Amino acid sequence: MKKMMYLFTLIILTIGCGIQAENPLLQEWDTPFQTPPFDEIKDEHFMPAFLETMKAEKAEVEVIVNREEEPTFKNTIDALEKSGELLDRVSRIFGCLNGANTNDELQNISKEVAPLRTKHNDDIKLNEKLFAKIKQIYDKKESLGLTTEQNTLLENYFLGFVRSGANLNDEDKEKLRNINEELSNLYVKFRQNHLKQTNAIGLVIDKDEDLAGLPDGVVQAAVEMAKIRGMEGKWVFTLQKPSFIPFLMNSEKRNLRETVFKAYVNRGNNNDEFDNKKLISRIASLRVSKANLLGYKTHADFVLERNMAKNSENVYKFLYDLWKPALKRSKMEVADMQAIINREGHNFKLQTWDWWYYAEKVKKEKYALDDAMLRPYFKMENVRRGAFDVAKKLYGIEFVKRNDIQVYNPDVEVFEVLEADGTHLGIFYSDYYPRDGKRSGAWSSSFRSQSNIDSNFIAPLVYNVGNFAKPTADKPSLMSINEVETLFHELGHGLNSLFGNTTYSGSRRVPRDFVELPSQIMENWAKDPAVLKTYAFHYETGEPIPQELVDKLENAKQFNQGFMLVEYLAASFLDMDWHVLTDTTEQDAAKFEKESMDKIGLIPEIESRYQSTNFGHIFSSGGYSSGYYSYIWAAVLDADAFQAFKETDLFNKELAASFRKNVLSMGSNDMMAQYIKFRGCEPKVDALLKRRGLD
Repeated sequence: MKKMMYLFTLIILTIGCGIQAENPLLQEWDTPFQTPPFDEIKDEHFMPAFLETMKAEKAEVEVIVNREEEPTFKNTIDALEKSGELLDRVSRIFGCLNGANTNDELQNISKEVAPLRTKHNDDIKLNEKLFAKIKQIYDKKESLGLTTEQNTLLENYFLGFVRSGANLNDEDKEKLRNINEELSNLYVKFRQNHLKQTNAIGLVIDKDEDLAGLPDGVVQAAVEMAKIRGMEGKWVFTLQKPSFIPFLMNSEKRNLRETVFKAYVNRGNNNDEFDNKKLISRIASLRVSKANLLGYKTHADFVLERNMAKNSENVYKFLYDLWKPALKRSKMEVADMQAIINREGHNFKLQTWDWWYYAEKVKKEKYALDDAMLRPYFKMENVRRGAFDVAKKLYGIEFVKRNDIQVYNPDVEVFEVLEADGTHLGIFYSDYYPRDGKRSGAWSSSFRSQSNIDSNFIAPLVYNVGNFAKPTADKPSLMSINEVETLFHELGHGLNSLFGNTTYSGSRRVPRDFVELPSQIMENWAKDPAVLKTYAFHYETGEPIPQELVDKLENAKQFNQGFMLVEYLAASFLDMDWHVLTDTTEQDAAKFEKESMDKIGLIPEIESRYQSTNFGHIFSSGGYSSGYYSYIWAAVLDADAFQAFKETDLFNKELAASFRKNVLSMGSNDMMAQYIKFRGCEPKVDALLKRRGLD
């Protein structure tokens, strides 16, 4: 790969030599594939790096603005795409560490830098002279002979500036700046509150009898968590899913299940210093104000304009069409569990904290299957290798372990990704275990995106983060089937980033409700009976998963689908309800959420997957606001796309090559057109309904 010397030309002119020499974030890296030198990067390097690289980008933009020549694609759009490279690099590294390996110092930097970054971005997006140049090019784009990708990039810049307020008058621009600054501070506060609450202890057990029903592995993990938390001799369960979900599934102590479950759903809703109710109400209000300033009735109108769904009416119709059969199925599941409760001689109605426990009993009764039977066959390293093998069989790529690339935490492992002919494709980092400095959930991102400006090919540096079961003193990381699917899912996002094949990374913007297709389609291979045999080996004996278990898993694939879809759809409705508000009045968050759930008729035995106060997808940033429906929207696409493989061959290389070329490698503002190039027609909902047993 060519050296990225153009990144440093302006930096040398704008950053003092002393600062540059002392700060590894401002230097060119003499590392394999120019990967981040994490051993050298210290927390104290970030704030100076942010300040200096913001100055550098400002200087780069000023050059573009003050250029006397007629604005052209080359001297304006191309130049903008090259600007801010070092700021982007610093931001990506900081974002990774602050999300996956944070501490008090990084969180303080996050608070300090958020309003500075917001002002910096507004200074660029609200620059009248710069926007005038972009508009001049955009208005005559038809006569410029631009490539399809150049047209996409130009449109993204033009609409990006318009949607950031470039057309506003001075008074409204100032209002917008104030809103953006306040929102950036609220997002930081929400994230930090959410992290504190998720890493809290949900339950401490100090009596043997309270361990009734818990498998040895769950007990041992609680012992080790107690040691970490300085409570040796006890058993500690946190509000991270690998800790509390196995407890809910197995504990015979109903009162303790209730304690853990309520602690989880009440994150951010405990009327303490980490309470999020007022924060989210303020965020929702500010989003209405911002949407109104930009000419939209609601925040949802603003967001959905550039999504495949286009408007909130289409989203609500889509959700309601799925809600009716899902709710019907979930009520049947409640009946199955209540029947077991009654047979056991108990005199209580199923509650939300009972669902996981009695669902496992139903699974054992109906399918002779439970989580404890499956986990021994899903050792993390084997599952990851299985996911890598699927990628190899589909696309010919190879993941080669690298021990010479620096990492930000000992849990992180690194792989070089090679094309079938041995060509370097990119670098892949995996970081799969929970820790106090890591936020909940799983995600995929990158330290560097692929680009090829001026034929200077830059390969991507991609990472996957998860919170899977951590190895204990006597057992490796043994995953649940849901965690297995999550690992495959995030690798799908990773492949999407690794397969980038565009000149400009900025041209790869795709609608939010298309983003989950590359990840969700990978989940289909994870549980396919033929694929399971290639990676599911017992961690002690090395024996492959027996056909009997594979058959049971296949028979149970529609198990609990009502619950899973209802809890997800409830969260999607909640997201939309917050963002179709037209009034800036700050809502009573608890009352608002109850009314939202009552409106759709959510049954009392199920909670929304997220509550407003811990709904990080929509309140920790703008990322999935008015867009949480995207997962199920993309599920229609992935079910239809996987059906193409099922109809021919699971590892049809010709089909995989088309999927890579038209979907994974490309960026387009019309991804439906790209999908049709792959599939030959628009997707139908039939495959999704059949998969979930709702047809």
